[in-house]
Amino acid sequence: MRLRFLGSTSEAGACPSLYETDRGTIVVQGLELVDGEARADLLHVLDGETAVEVPRELLVEIARKVLS
Repeated sequence: MRLRFLGSTSEAGACPSLYETDRGTIVVQGLELVDGEARADLLHVLDGETAVEVPRELLVEIARKVLS
């Protein structure tokens, strides 16, 4: 699989960042959600899965780029 950097709202391209894959999926890079109370609210987390917190503005910005 190959990744193409889509963008970040962090300085110097640090996380969180979004990437597009050559398989038509999106990869999220960021800090793992470790807040126990928040993790308890997650549904159907499978083995090997984790949650990453991403600013809403990043998703909106990337959606505009990709969909335009």
